[in-house]
Amino acid sequence: MKKFLLAVLAASTVWAGEAEDKRLQEASTVLGEIMSTGDKAIPQDLFSKAQCAVIVPAMKKGGFILGAKYGRGFAACREADGKGWTAPVGVRVEGGSVGFQIGGAESDVIMLVMSQKGMERLLASKFTLGGEATVAAGPVGRDTTAQTDASMRAEILSWSRSRGVFGGIALQGATLRADEDVDTALYGSGVDRKSVLQGKKPVPPAAKGLVDLLNKYSAYKGN
Repeated sequence: MKKFLLAVLAASTVWAGEAEDKRLQEASTVLGEIMSTGDKAIPQDLFSKAQCAVIVPAMKKGGFILGAKYGRGFAACREADGKGWTAPVGVRVEGGSVGFQIGGAESDVIMLVMSQKGMERLLASKFTLGGEATVAAGPVGRDTTAQTDASMRAEILSWSRSRGVFGGIALQGATLRADEDVDTALYGSGVDRKSVLQGKKPVPPAAKGLVDLLNKYSAYKGN
């Protein structure tokens, strides 16, 4: 019986790792595809100013019950010196406004955390977009010279891509929470997600592609 239980545990651990590897690859693909669209991408100057990024591939938009799970993805932040990005942690996005819930399509979602206060909220175990943290639909294009008000006011800017169409979306009322199962699969039991987002954990091999893309598409933060 003991050997059987150990075998089951080992099998479940391998499965969890494979699941996270696949989701990390999907997140990398989403970021790479969106940022390679030139004039239709997230503005480079916003990405270069972002404190953290959240990427949720294939978020479910169907369902009418508040609290239903819509998407699982990853969040990473800049290193303390502004040079490079930390290893990612798992996040879940749940609920949202009526407009966000209705419909059966899947959407890829990217959020940029634009302020230190927004970063501190991300380090918490749970917060509500549009509640504890201000969120606005992010602009699209090479720069945001004519749209600086959005980035000046909002702690978090958000975009989505559905059926090939990419643009800003305000995820009012959605809850962003820690995905502890993912963190355990990536870093082991009892990992402190704050230490991960503060750059105190090495980047797992499966997450290297995603972190490399974050480095590629966002300039190092200047002093």
